[in-house]
Amino acid sequence: MSERPENSEEVARWIEKAENDFRNAEHTLTLEVDCPFDTVCFHAQQCAEKYLKALLVSLSVDFPKTHDLRLLMQRVAGKITLDIEISDVLVLNRYSIEARYPGDWEPIDRDEAEKAVAIARQIRKRVRANLLTKG
Repeated sequence: MSERPENSEEVARWIEKAENDFRNAEHTLTLEVDCPFDTVCFHAQQCAEKYLKALLVSLSVDFPKTHDLRLLMQRVAGKITLDIEISDVLVLNRYSIEARYPGDWEPIDRDEAEKAVAIARQIRKRVRANLLTKG
């Protein structure tokens, strides 16, 4: 299956945005003092979301405006298998809201932020592998 030429530019734009979020999460996590772990988790979630959207665009699968990674994974599952645990997706899913807005949330610590980045890294790797095999 090859992506339509008009899709390749849109896929590239999604990947660029996803990579910006990934770099932001990784870089911010290197802060030894006053690291905003909520921001790290938010960017990890955004990285995963944008990579999944890039994959859906490459597959010519429509998706609604959403931050729900579970919904995006369901759309992907109809086309290919990414071998990503839904429990990992759910870990990141909560950061689309909790990490961005004040609320009655538990504080996010370094271990949690590192886990979020590791999950985003895994999703990034699997999506990129699928994008490479499509072309």
